[in-house]
Amino acid sequence: MLVDVLHASLNYADLNNATSGRIPAGAPLGLDAAEIVLQGAADGSGPVAGTRVVLFADGAFAERVAVDVSAVAEVPEGVEPAEAAALPTAGLAALRSLRAAGIAPGKRVLVTGASGGVGRYAVRLAAHAGAYVIASAGSPGRGDGLAGLGADEVVVGLDDVKEPVDIVVETVGGPHLVRAWELLAPGGNLQSVGWTSGEPALFPPYATVGPPKTLTSYVNEFAAADDLAELVRLTADRALAPEIGWRGSWERFAEAAAALRDRRVRGKAVFDIG
Repeated sequence: MLVDVLHASLNYADLNNATSGRIPAGAPLGLDAAEIVLQGAADGSGPVAGTRVVLFADGAFAERVAVDVSAVAEVPEGVEPAEAAALPTAGLAALRSLRAAGIAPGKRVLVTGASGGVGRYAVRLAAHAGAYVIASAGSPGRGDGLAGLGADEVVVGLDDVKEPVDIVVETVGGPHLVRAWELLAPGGNLQSVGWTSGEPALFPPYATVGPPKTLTSYVNEFAAADDLAELVRLTADRALAPEIGWRGSWERFAEAAAALRDRRVRGKAVFDIG
């Protein structure tokens, strides 16, 4: 199907793709967008022309994108297109990592980098599932608003977390990852979703010897239509509220990228296309 892009959101993954060589020079970046279907799929499946959709696919930073129906979900009334564009990469990472870790009522969940895009969604989704949520931010100011998303505790760093946790959604890497592993209870699961610190994780000897617990690497898989539909449904029901901390023309890409790298964006950065 062919879609007309209205908004796209920027992720750390896009910045990494721009410098790692995974995306060829000159090829469009981007993974998240919201738009209007211009032409439906040739086999008649999926949304028809004129439908508002959100997508998760390579090359989303373009005025028009050709995608498979498995990459899109319809955006219901009550969800703004810019909100929808803020959902895919971060929302999918939060939803899928919590699911894989066995989220359930009463679980103690630690979210590191909780003020970022993935972190804010993870806090909200874990609280919505009935978990006890500890949100870790990099500074007191970056912790503002996390209690309102459902965090039972908001901490700066991890020094004030004393009790073991059942699940960690870890987005910072480096020493944070090591400390989060130490806090993980027997039988617990740590989902390594991101590594925004860029610092190495140095585990002390015997850190991985003891009662069974797991550290799981994470990457967003495509064919996300069903999970995208779940995210937009939760947004329509206001169980999720995408937070846009930066918004502007995609001609201001460098400005948005610098703000994201410097951790000056609470929530998501969203471009207006066209």
